[in-house]
This record gives sequence, C-alpha cells and structure tokens, in this order.
Amino acid sequence: MPAVTLRLAQGSPCWTSLLTDDLEGARTFYGRLFDWEFSPGPDRLGRYVRARAGGALVAGLGVSPGAPGHPVGWTTYFAVDHADEVSQRVRECGGTVAVGPVQAGRAGRLAIAADLAGAAFGLWQGEEHLGWEAAGEPGTPGRTDLLTCEPPVAAAFYRSVLVDEVRAAQAPGSGAPDPGERYELLAGGRTVARIRRGEGPAPARWRTSFTVADTAGTAALAVRHGGRVVTPPGRGAADGTGRGAAGDDGAGGPVVHLADPRGGLFSVVEAG
Repeated sequence: MPAVTLRLAQGSPCWTSLLTDDLEGARTFYGRLFDWEFSPGPDRLGRYVRARAGGALVAGLGVSPGAPGHPVGWTTYFAVDHADEVSQRVRECGGTVAVGPVQAGRAGRLAIAADLAGAAFGLWQGEEHLGWEAAGEPGTPGRTDLLTCEPPVAAAFYRSVLVDEVRAAQAPGSGAPDPGERYELLAGGRTVARIRRGEGPAPARWRTSFTVADTAGTAALAVRHGGRVVTPPGRGAADGTGRGAAGDDGAGGPVVHLADPRGGLFSVVEAG
C-alpha cells in the first residue's frame, strides 16, 4: 500500500494509540485481527510498540501508566504545528491537559488533553515520525468520530483550539444540514473528523475506527480471540442505519463496535 509521508494539516487525525495493562495480549489480539506486525517505539512514557500493516506504520500500543486497573482505551492524536501553543489554547478554552507537552525522543512532541465534556485526545507535533503512513485500507485507520452529549459545544471548542473550520453536517438521508446534532471538522480544506450526539449516558469519547474488508468476519475473529461485539451493524452505528457516516469520497460501509479482551473499545468499518 502507498505510504503517507507528508506532514498533515493541523487538526488532521494522524495517529492512534492503545494504552493497556496487557501489552503482550494486545499485540496478539490486534496482530491476529488486522494482520499487524510490531516494532519498538519511543519508551519515554513506558513500554510502547508501533504496529505496521503491509509495512506502513498505522498505530501504537503501550502500557497503561499507574496501578493495574487503569482504564484500557484508544486515544486519537491530531497533528499540530506547535504542541505547546495548542495545549495553551486548550486550557484557555476550558479543556484540560493531563500529560505534557513532552518530548518523545526524536519522534516528536506530544500532549494528551480533554475537551469540556471530558473526551480525551492527543496532540502530536511530528518530527522524525509524522504519524500513520496509510489509512482507509484494510488494517489501517478509518473514520474519526467524536460522540458527545453537546455537539455544538464541542464544535465551538475544536474550532477554537484545533481546526480551520467546523460546519454542520447533513442529516442521514435528508441531504440537509443537521445543526446542533452533527458537525464536520475541516483542516487543509477537507473533512478530517466528525462530531455527533452520543447515545444514552455513555461518556464523551473519540472513537477509533479501523478499515477492514469484512466487518462480520472481523467481528467473528475478535470474539474467537477473546473480544466481544458491543454494537452490531444496524444498532447505534454512525448514522443509525448500520452504515457509517459517509467519508470524504461519499463511501461508508457497515460499522461494528467491538471491545478487545481487556475492554478497550474500537470500531471496524467496511471499506466502501
């Protein structure tokens, strides 16, 4: 697959990392699920490996900080030109910065922050490592979505701290904008992420999705290796129909929401 080697516009999702209390188990699970291979990564914040799909860097897996029982989860990182400046804007706009900014060796500079509703996200100022090298193909990152109880508040926050533009997205099947419910984040003139209202009492979070050739087959494989299906196609998917929200090219395949053996939530979207 062709590698993405150019620096992405600020506000573009560029990396995703799993923090887990069972790194070896995670390597085995995700390696089988996505046919990933692994190599050592920066260990500034603890043991960490990078995953490759078809030779291209696509994600990272690391050991959770602190005591056993620390929440297991994926974090989406966004490309930034200056991690320190964006971190300061996060604080000024009412968000929090939990980690950093810190230097991750020669790879780059990072921070981990949270928005007003508590959804965690990362900031990545790439140096030798710019981020994932492939996306939208089987085994690589797919769509990036924020699920939150207050989409307009989140839209205003990310417009102030991170991206060039935020606009109301179309309601599924209507062709008309859906203000107050769905938004698109734009960077470098293209849609890079989406915000939508979450369902029920679940906390706000950025959702990591990976592209696969067959969502049903991937879900079955995940279950065989100790994972579980959280929401199957047709229930609580990105647009309520069992299909994902349309991508920049208008494609959006079936989505399945899964959990790994340690409870880390992620989704798989079928290549459209």
